[in-house]
Amino acid sequence: MSEITCLGVVGGGFMGSGIAESAARAGLSVVIHEPEQAPLDRSRARIEESVRRAAQRGKLSEDEAAEMLGRITWSTELEALTAADAVVEAIIEDARAKGSLFKKLDQLLPDAIFLASNTSSIPIAEIAAWTRRPERVIGVHFFSPVPVMSLVEIVRAIDTSDATVAAADALAATLQKHPVHTPDRAGFVVNMLLVPYLMAAIRMYEDGFATREDIDEGMKRGCGHPMGPLTLCDFIGLDVMYAIGESLYEEFKRPDFAPPPLLKRMVVSGHFGRKSGRGFYEYEPEPAKVAAPA
Repeated sequence: MSEITCLGVVGGGFMGSGIAESAARAGLSVVIHEPEQAPLDRSRARIEESVRRAAQRGKLSEDEAAEMLGRITWSTELEALTAADAVVEAIIEDARAKGSLFKKLDQLLPDAIFLASNTSSIPIAEIAAWTRRPERVIGVHFFSPVPVMSLVEIVRAIDTSDATVAAADALAATLQKHPVHTPDRAGFVVNMLLVPYLMAAIRMYEDGFATREDIDEGMKRGCGHPMGPLTLCDFIGLDVMYAIGESLYEEFKRPDFAPPPLLKRMVVSGHFGRKSGRGFYEYEPEPAKVAAPA
């Protein structure tokens, strides 16, 4: 099995940037691709700020921080990914968008060790069907924030080969993540358990049964959770929550997976949670940061 020394990441959002930062911290070269420059600038600023904080806390020396950032390349050109040994996709939760991307990646990178999706809800087999080499398509689902969370779900589709699974496991080990293996069904392991809990909290709030603060404090203080369910929904992103709930309900037709009407109204109103400044709670919008030109 070939070793991954350069990882391609498609998508420079919160998740993609976190995956890239974790890979660079582990000593890998990284290429981050976005078709537009603005999200790349935001990705660069996000990673630089995270690395700066790590250096301030003594987790990295200034030299290590500079070397780590030097291992990352940001590019608007899809062809820049030809330098990568494997690719992880972290774009929007849209099956056609992901499938179209994987079709291009399959053609561009015939020798890639694997093409992985970070999806939390879309079947890997559906994505793999867009390619001519479905045996090397796999789900590698990280958790947010990626540099902090130690878990990764390795999702095997119907055609995924043993070699591809082994390569994904090896990447997880390189990034110092703990892999859990799951078949290719909506929700995988964690969201299959987590989503009904979060949807129940939204319904409780929607019904006026308790305040948002009491719901969150009840689970924090009564169950020892580090974060209440409504705060967690805001952190994940209400648009992402809605997409996961829809996918789970579509596959299993269980009402505990179905997004409550309130969640849909919030999403169509642009209330996505922390990233938009408003969800179940209100947040100060992050100041715009643009990286200085090199």
